[in-house]
Amino acid sequence: MEENTRTAQVMREIRQRIARRQLSTGARLPSIRAFAAAMKVSKSTIVEAYDRLAAEGIVYSRRGSGFYVAAPMPPLSLADIGPRLDREVDPLWVARQALDSEAAMLKPGCGWLPAAWMPQDSMRRALRLAAKGEPAALADYGSSLGLAPLRQLLARRLHENAISAAPEQILLTDSGTQALDLVCRYLLEPGDTVLVDDPCYFNFHALLRAHHARVVGVPYTSQGPDLLRFEQAVVEHRPRLYLTNSALHNPTGAVLAPLVAHRVLKVAEQYGLTVVEDDIFADFESEPSPRLAAFDGLNRVVHVASFSKTLSASVRCGYIAARPDWVNAMADLKIATSFGGSRLSAELIYQMLKEGGYRRHIDSLRLRLAHAMGPVADRLSALGIEPWIQPRGGMFLWCRLPAGVDAASLSRQALQRKIVLAPGNVFSLSGSAGSFLRFNVAQCADPMLFQELKSLLDEAQAAPAVAPQPNARPAQAAAVSG
Repeated sequence: MEENTRTAQVMREIRQRIARRQLSTGARLPSIRAFAAAMKVSKSTIVEAYDRLAAEGIVYSRRGSGFYVAAPMPPLSLADIGPRLDREVDPLWVARQALDSEAAMLKPGCGWLPAAWMPQDSMRRALRLAAKGEPAALADYGSSLGLAPLRQLLARRLHENAISAAPEQILLTDSGTQALDLVCRYLLEPGDTVLVDDPCYFNFHALLRAHHARVVGVPYTSQGPDLLRFEQAVVEHRPRLYLTNSALHNPTGAVLAPLVAHRVLKVAEQYGLTVVEDDIFADFESEPSPRLAAFDGLNRVVHVASFSKTLSASVRCGYIAARPDWVNAMADLKIATSFGGSRLSAELIYQMLKEGGYRRHIDSLRLRLAHAMGPVADRLSALGIEPWIQPRGGMFLWCRLPAGVDAASLSRQALQRKIVLAPGNVFSLSGSAGSFLRFNVAQCADPMLFQELKSLLDEAQAAPAVAPQPNARPAQAAAVSG
């Protein structure tokens, strides 16, 4: 029985390598001797596994040469790229639960504000103005760089954060995610190495795997990336990109300290590293923290943002600010992959941004989030769920669970009670955040949430002890994913 189980493991590993594009049609399988050593099984187990795969038509043998992939590659499945996690707690599953869940579900693990917090009156006015405007706004493609008045307005807004970007250095996209995708399409080749924070926004992992990047995690502290580990990773792995949030980091809520920002850019300059700065939470800060793009002048830094968090996640509009030659090249890629972009979305965002009410709306959001942050932190602390830091703004609390409680297991139990949580290891490449959860304070208004959390914690702590999960603080672990 044990031998059959080992054979199945070998077969599963080969299938996954084919699914990940690590073995393409016609590629030679690892030699029997080498693969037996790598899998820590006998050579007869490898032979049996290869023979069974050949019987299924997945591989074929050449006498005296070895085994080769016969089957065409299946459609790309992001779930099969990188280390296989329990599907119930991997990043894409968490995202789909939050997006597809019924309205009655509690979603403290999601990454957006409640619809009632958004400027609905402003949206309706913008829609009416668009309906009365030029027919082209409703029917035509957008221009290659995007709506000129919006790019001019964005250039002025960036200047307020000391980022100097002409309108011609700004490319509108259909979302922040599309902006990051275009940056990766332009700057990465399959197999290139990318640094990310550990922990970081979980969709960074999925996006980079889709681009077949080699992902290296750098421990994140309350001041920014651990500088010693950051420089060690740059020297050892020679990454092409470093992808990060500099303001109100997701999921920790930390902000980048000026000295750390300065050192990151010095290392980037020394080793030819490009920094991609995702600034999607910029408007939630009452006092702007350092921006890498401001220090760098958009030389080695690409600045990305969108309006899904502050205006509307339904009206898809983001942008890239970068050096002119890169913007022009990415505009070509945008045309190749999505043609002209959404002119209507850009028109709507422009109308809402140029209203005097936008600043009042942002001030109201900041105040509302600040009023929610303290009470939610207190109620979580009363349950033994302790915030890692007290953020100075934004919507997220990065919290450690009581000793012995595993976030992934708790999240699976919570789903049965119609609660979507965000367990720590979906954000951690190293799997070192097994005792953490990310909470969105704007989605924690229902008192029932805390009653259910208490019940779940009581059950988890009363259950028999299980094998411990990786449980290091974010600043204590790093990992590599290929």
